[in-house]
Amino acid sequence: MASSLDVAKIAVDRVRCTGHGICAQTLPDSITLDEWGYPIVTDDQADPDEAKLAVKLCPARALYLR
Repeated sequence: MASSLDVAKIAVDRVRCTGHGICAQTLPDSITLDEWGYPIVTDDQADPDEAKLAVKLCPARALYLR
């Protein structure tokens, strides 16, 4: 595993999330979707650049970095 400087910790605000699924498309190794299309974080550590892009693309602004 990469050092802590090489990863970003991602999280989802489940109240704000509206189930667009863009986060799972952007971070397929870290996020999957449940049967209703809402994200499940399977690995909270992701590449920082990819994580920042996923946060930026989230239409509900429900994805954030910890």
